[in-house]
Amino acid sequence: MEHNKTQQYEDLLVKNGLKRTGARLQVLDILSHRDSATSQPYLENVVGKEIDRVTLYRILKTFEEKGIIHRVLDNHGTANYAICSNSCTEHNHHDEHVHFNCNNCLRVYCLDEVKIPALKIEKGFKIDDMNLVVSGICKECNNAN
Repeated sequence: MEHNKTQQYEDLLVKNGLKRTGARLQVLDILSHRDSATSQPYLENVVGKEIDRVTLYRILKTFEEKGIIHRVLDNHGTANYAICSNSCTEHNHHDEHVHFNCNNCLRVYCLDEVKIPALKIEKGFKIDDMNLVVSGICKECNNAN
């Protein structure tokens, strides 16, 4: 990890009241360098024996609760994780963008520039989370054909 990035990750952890552990820093580094959302099985494969499965699960759960990452399900129901926008907090996620599932490479992309419009819902209902998933062929797979 380069020094500036490490400092950014450490600052993010401190801002969220979390200890700066090697495992947390490693997970942040992996997630921030991916161009698509990342599944826990992929993360387990990358970290190998450095971080056990239970610790990785706890890190992802904590990061999601703190508004550091958000979760989106792929076409097979597997949870994938991506870094949240800077405006997300522990009590207020602002990741109302479209998620794209590629039917070819199976990656899940956050389309940050494609916002989900505000929804007017029936009185008495309270929205806690919104997620719009679109499936098709991503631009990398489309360009490869």
